[in-house]
Amino acid sequence: MDAKQLINEGKTYLGIEFGSTRIKAVMIDEKGTVLASGSHEWENRYENGVWTYSMDMVWDGLKDCYADLLKDVKDKYGITVNEYAAMGFSAMMHGYLAFDKDGNLLVPFRTWRNTITEEAAAKLTEEFNYNIPQRWSISHLYQAILNKEDHCKDIAFFTTLAGYVHWKLTGQKNLGVGDASGMFPIDTKTGDYDQTMIDKFDALIAGEGFEWRLRDILPKVLPAGEDAGTLSEEGAKLLDASGALKAGVMLVPAEGDAGTGMTATNSVGVRTGNVSAGTSIFAMVVLEKELSKVYREIDLVTTPDGALVGMVHCNNCTSDINAWVNIFDEFASLVGNPVDKNTLYTKLFTVALDGDADCGGLVSYNYFSGEPVTGFDEGAPMFVRKADDKFTLANFMRMHIYSSLAALKYGLDLMFKEEGVRCDEMFGHGGLFKTPKVGQSIAAAAMNAPVSVMDTAGEGGPWGMALLAAFGDSKKKDSALTLPVFLNEKIFAGNKGSKIEPDAEAVKGFDRFMERYVRGLAAEKAALEM
Repeated sequence: MDAKQLINEGKTYLGIEFGSTRIKAVMIDEKGTVLASGSHEWENRYENGVWTYSMDMVWDGLKDCYADLLKDVKDKYGITVNEYAAMGFSAMMHGYLAFDKDGNLLVPFRTWRNTITEEAAAKLTEEFNYNIPQRWSISHLYQAILNKEDHCKDIAFFTTLAGYVHWKLTGQKNLGVGDASGMFPIDTKTGDYDQTMIDKFDALIAGEGFEWRLRDILPKVLPAGEDAGTLSEEGAKLLDASGALKAGVMLVPAEGDAGTGMTATNSVGVRTGNVSAGTSIFAMVVLEKELSKVYREIDLVTTPDGALVGMVHCNNCTSDINAWVNIFDEFASLVGNPVDKNTLYTKLFTVALDGDADCGGLVSYNYFSGEPVTGFDEGAPMFVRKADDKFTLANFMRMHIYSSLAALKYGLDLMFKEEGVRCDEMFGHGGLFKTPKVGQSIAAAAMNAPVSVMDTAGEGGPWGMALLAAFGDSKKKDSALTLPVFLNEKIFAGNKGSKIEPDAEAVKGFDRFMERYVRGLAAEKAALEM
C-alpha cells in the first residue's frame, strides 16, 4: 500500500512533541517511515521570576504545527487527512501545571527550566532517601506548599505539559510511566507511583488541612502500548483548525522527551543508553539493578514500558557553541566573505578533531543558566586560558565541545566509575551529532563507551512518539508484544548507522580536561559575583 492510500484509509500514526524551542509533528507508516512532518517555533518567557509558556502559546502552537503537517501532506500527496490508526503527544518533562476542580489553571505553567525549588527538593530527597531534582513536579508542588501559596488548597489535578495536552484532547487524566517518573518516583515492581513515598508525602503535609491527598491529584500511570483514551470532538477541534480530522482516534499514553528519545534511539533495553544533545543535554542508561545509594546528580526515571533508568540531566549544552559560531559568522560578513551557517558549523566542528586530546590546556564553562549537577543556581559563560596554553582554533573548538559534555560526564562518572554501571552502547541524537563523527567521537571519549548514531537520529522525539503510537496499535493485535521486541524487529531491523569506539588517547585527554574543569569551578562561582 502506498503512502497516499495509507493516509486516505487512516492507517498512519501521528506523534507530536512540545520541545523547548519547537513543536514538531511527524506522520509515519507501520515501519516507521516518515511520510510527512510539520513544525512551529516557540520560546519560553521569563515572567515574574518564572520560566513559562502561556496556554495560548500551547494551543496556538499546536494548531500551527498541525496545519504545517497538513500542508506537507497536501504538497506531497494532494490529499486531506481525516483520521489515524493511533496518535500520541509528548513534551518536555517535569514542571508544574495545577488545576482546580473546574479545570482552571491556578498559576502560570512552571517549566523544567526553573531552579526555584531547592528547599523542597532537598527536603523530599532526605525524606524519601531518593533523589528528587528541583525540576520534578513534586518539588514544585511541595515548594508551593512551603511558600504557603494560596492556590495549593484548591488543587484538584496537576500534571506535565504532555499530560495536560492529552487531557484536553481526550478528557482522560492519565500519563505514560516515563513522563510520570519525572513527576513522582515510580515503583518499578508495580509500575505505579511508589506508595511508601506517597504515604510519606501525605504525612509531611498533614498539618496543612488540605482536602486532597497526593494520589487523588496525580494522573493515572500507564505503560507504553495501553489505550489511553480517544480523541474527543472538542479535542479534534483543538488540534485541527481545518475541521477535517474526525474524533475517535486512539491515543497512546502521553510521554516525556526522555522516553521518546529512548524510543527513537532503540535504547529501551537493559545496558543500552542514549545521549540527547541540544540546548540542554541528558544521558540515560537502562539499569540492571538499583544504585547502591542516592546521588543528587543522578535521576532515576523509567523507560516508556517501566524499566529503571539512570539519567543525568544538564541544563546547558550547545548555546555557548552557537554564540561563538555567531561571532565567527559576524567576522566572515565583516571581511566580505559571508559563509553559509551550516557550512560554518561543519568547518568549525571538523577542525576540532585536529585539536590536542586535552584541548591544549584551554577550559570553558557553557553555563547560560544554572547547572544543578555541578551546584550552580545561575550561570555565566566563561572561557579561561593561561598564557602558555596552546591557543589554536582547533583547541578552541574542541574545548567548547568538551565543555558542552563536561557537566554530563561529571554525573555519568558517578554511575560508571562509582556504581560500576555497564553500558554496551550509547546512541546519540540531537544537534551536537549533526556533523559526522565529531560530536560522536568526542562523546565516546567523554563516556568511554561506544557511541552510535542511527540514520534516523535526526527525526528525534516526535518520531519516537509516533513509534509509540504504532506500538499501541500493534499491541491491540498482539497483547504479548513488548516494546523492545517491537522496536528491534519491526522498526530498527536492518537500520544502518555508524558506531565509533572510544579512542584511548582521547579518553585520557578528556579526563585531564575534566581535572582542570572541576578545579576551575571556583572561578565560575567568582564570575557570578562580577
